[in-house]
Amino acid sequence: MEGYNVKQVKKNIEKKLSTYFGVTAQDASELQLYEATVMTVRDILSAKRTAWRSLTKQKEIKKIYYFSMEFLVGPSLKNNLYNLRLADVYEKAVCELGGDINKLYEDEPDPGLGNGGLGRLASCFMDSMTTENYPTYGYSICYEYGLFKQKIIDGQQIELPDDWLEKGKSWLVPRSDISYTVNFGGKVVENWKDGRNYISYEKAEQVKAVAYDMMISGYDSPNIGTLRLWSAQSPNKFNMNLFSQGNYFTAVKDSIDAETLSRVLYPADNHTEGKLLRLSQQYFFVSASLQNIVENHIKKYGRLDNLKDKIAVHINDTHPALCVPELMRILIDEHGWNWERAWDTVTSVVSYTNHTVLPEALEEWDEGLFGLRLPRIHMLVKEINRRFCDELWQRYPGSWDKISKMAVISYGRVRMANLAIVGSKKVNGVSKLHSQILKDTIFKNYKEYTPQKFTNVTNGIAHRRWLCMANPALCELIKECTSDKFILEPKRLIDFESFRDDKGVHERLMKIKRDNKLALSKEIKRKTGIVVDENSVFDVQVKRIHEYKRQTLNILKIISYYRILLDNPDANITPQTFIFAGKAAPSYYFAKEIIRLICKVSSEIEKHPKIREKLKVVFLEDYNVSLAERIFPASDISEQISLAGKEASGTSCMKFMINGALTLGTQDGANIEIREAVGDDNIYIFGLNANEVEDLWARGYNSFSYYQNNRLLRESINMLSELWDNVSFPEMENYFLSGNNQVADPFMCLADYDAYMRADAKMLDDYAKSDRWYRKAVINISHAGYFSADRSIEDYANNIWRADRVK
Repeated sequence: MEGYNVKQVKKNIEKKLSTYFGVTAQDASELQLYEATVMTVRDILSAKRTAWRSLTKQKEIKKIYYFSMEFLVGPSLKNNLYNLRLADVYEKAVCELGGDINKLYEDEPDPGLGNGGLGRLASCFMDSMTTENYPTYGYSICYEYGLFKQKIIDGQQIELPDDWLEKGKSWLVPRSDISYTVNFGGKVVENWKDGRNYISYEKAEQVKAVAYDMMISGYDSPNIGTLRLWSAQSPNKFNMNLFSQGNYFTAVKDSIDAETLSRVLYPADNHTEGKLLRLSQQYFFVSASLQNIVENHIKKYGRLDNLKDKIAVHINDTHPALCVPELMRILIDEHGWNWERAWDTVTSVVSYTNHTVLPEALEEWDEGLFGLRLPRIHMLVKEINRRFCDELWQRYPGSWDKISKMAVISYGRVRMANLAIVGSKKVNGVSKLHSQILKDTIFKNYKEYTPQKFTNVTNGIAHRRWLCMANPALCELIKECTSDKFILEPKRLIDFESFRDDKGVHERLMKIKRDNKLALSKEIKRKTGIVVDENSVFDVQVKRIHEYKRQTLNILKIISYYRILLDNPDANITPQTFIFAGKAAPSYYFAKEIIRLICKVSSEIEKHPKIREKLKVVFLEDYNVSLAERIFPASDISEQISLAGKEASGTSCMKFMINGALTLGTQDGANIEIREAVGDDNIYIFGLNANEVEDLWARGYNSFSYYQNNRLLRESINMLSELWDNVSFPEMENYFLSGNNQVADPFMCLADYDAYMRADAKMLDDYAKSDRWYRKAVINISHAGYFSADRSIEDYANNIWRADRVK
């Protein structure tokens, strides 16, 4: 970036140290140096944002508003400096001030604003939208403690508060000038006058939403995107009279109740209080965001009749589905629009991405609970439902069952996915397979009713972060072989494919991979005490712990290898290091048991000196973006083994791919499109496809027959009920064979086990032939450009939002 040199940056940092901390660079602590450095970067972003707004002020271009309950942004210092092209300048400046920029990078906390793929995708999209010069705004909640900080103690997941704001607040710009009131509960009072219904509230609980902005820099772009986060406060923070009377808790109760809304991401909802809190969180951030959008639109244009031409509101999964009735409320209650006009506008600006086919993840709310907490929104949703059902009755007279399934409210349940579909102009899945499954199964009736609504946008990743920043040595190799055009044009990665048979490139790739594995090995030893061999195969599965992602199948494979080596420690098994990471939801008991099993298998293997030369199992706690940036470049095998038809897309598969790891996966999610891109010879696909899964369920799946007919599988499952230091896993054994009073092996691990083992053996055989392996790696890297978020955003902009770049 022009205008910033080492001398200027040093001067800026020294000024911040003096002004805010009263110290010189020589006397500054590492934290003071970090915060001063961040302040200078934030000043650059602020100046760029002001210039960008001046540039776009007179342009009547459509703005994109991206709503998501989570944004897993990762540490910002390195990312911003890279995008501003100031990383080298700041490295030298900080060094001359007596610091180490890499130490500042390492010590920066991950913002507690997300959990997994959903939040990481939202952040990747913010990066691409900003880089591609779309006027971009993200909206979410400023969670005080994030999801949780995961600690593993004796194999057990322990959830601790993630106090990320203590150090992470440096990137937040408080906007005390931007706040809105959000109403909960109470009684809705209707007052019809001159043909308009004037709405007021009696005894409503009011919460004040206060904005905090996080600026998002695009790569080598004039654009600065804004991630606006809402913090919940009480309008009545302190009651002095009650406090003076000794009622200390009551005096601050309103403040405590309100602030609870922005305490944590995804509070446990296995009780009524948790359900109420989740529903309240969703409405809180949706209402504040839409109030902000409408107010800003009126400031710019002085009218609302062009709203549908000037904004696009995108809801990332069902959590923000209340955008539909809330925008109706604002247009009808606050601006006096009639229903038809408001509905035409809402269904022209809102679009919805679905991320799951799992029924339990398609949010529903008890109608009584919904009406109690959101009475006005409940009235509007009932009217949306009544009108929609009337339309359906005209189209499908007498089809009670179909209409009931499509209704927004049915049998006392408010269905958020149905609400999102009915109120959106476009609905998309996130991979070709997922989008087709949506149209063929859970959304089949909607596809028949409004086929023009449904489309696909395959997910993508921020390749600048996951390749250029996370794996700089590989990035430099690609630049040397081709050019640097792939940084802004990811499709140009295909130019690297011409080096697929280049032995010199293979040797460079091998060295880069080994160096990255050595760095991760040191991190593993630091975190777990386990010593791993960087020359072993790094077989990695890092993602949220869930039955459908089938960490269970992976651990069965490991137990099988362990079983073989117990019988014959000299068996010809390639040395492998199996790496797991991911969080289990606090109330998800079985997912926590999976973690406990992984940790126990690890400790058992460590007891056998000869076996641990060939097998290592590592569970890395508190998986986040920072840890992922170390893992992906060091991985050899990418485990993408969900049951076919269950994973919507997945994006870790893309991050592994672009870093040269090869995929061991099922015919699920984005694996299918990776296979189409690289060809059958450069990916290891196994197991049932989605149609075969459905056929097997229809015929009657019997996991016990697979157990009976495969000796190694049988012996491996039997080990689950054996005592390992007085620890056994009989519930896990029952899960596979009897179902613990539910369906046995509900995600068909046993049905895919034999094919999985054979594919793994083929993969290890190919790994031993380095020329063959690295030829495949080059092909995978070269075809990863399609899976960039830049391409995804282009698809959204052209086919869903109908938005243009600022030129």
